[in-house]
This record gives sequence, structure tokens and C-alpha cells, in this order.
Amino acid sequence: MKQKAVKQVTNACPCGSGKSLDHCCGPYISGTAIAPDAEALMRSRYTAYTLGNEAYLRLSWDERTCPKEQITHEDATQWLGLEVKKHVPGGDEASVEFVARYKIAGKAYRLHEVSRFVRYDGRWYYVDGRFPAK
Repeated sequence: MKQKAVKQVTNACPCGSGKSLDHCCGPYISGTAIAPDAEALMRSRYTAYTLGNEAYLRLSWDERTCPKEQITHEDATQWLGLEVKKHVPGGDEASVEFVARYKIAGKAYRLHEVSRFVRYDGRWYYVDGRFPAK
């Protein structure tokens, strides 16, 4: 019986899609493509956090709610993974529920958020998020 070759993705995208960074979030972060929906934007923002890309995080954040202080941190955050739980599209507004896991100084953390997004002129922006009750 002949076995199928398993294609390995090199330079895997941190968002967990199984695609390479160049064929997933990379084009959104580099500005060569626009995220087609709120989930794609949210995944690209997670990837930007893993890369420490402050400029993309600001560019993809609604200017009405974007903080003035630095978004990324100097600490040695080790991003462990992203799980998208739900994407609720709705015209020019959408929400994405996700869990992001990471470590700082060996201590594990889990961020569970429901993020709100809006679309202006065909481009999606992160507005804010809330933490669901446990």
C-alpha cells in the first residue's frame, strides 16, 4: 500500500491556519492585501502580536478606540497558539470570539475575548473586546 506524502508547511503562520505566513496573514500585515472579513483581521492581529508589529496593530485598530500608549510590550512573551471559537458576521459590524495562549517568564496565560470589528470603506478594523463570563 502506497502512503501519501504529507506536505509540511514551512514558515507556518502563527495564527494556526496551517498555511504559511506568506499565504495567510503575511499579505495583510505587509499591506499587499486587505483582510476580507473580521476573522481574517483578528488572525492577522494575533500574528502581528507574535511578531511585535506595532505599526500593523495601530493601522488595523479603529482610530476612535486605539490607545495612545504602546500596544506591544518589551517583555519576552512566548505566544503558544490561537483558537477561534466563533465568528459572527453582520454587514459592517462583526465579532470574533477567540482564546489566545501565551507565556511570560515561564508562567502560562490564557486570553479569552469577544472582539468587536467594524468595516469602513471596505476595510475591517478592531474596535474593542470584552471578556466573557466564566
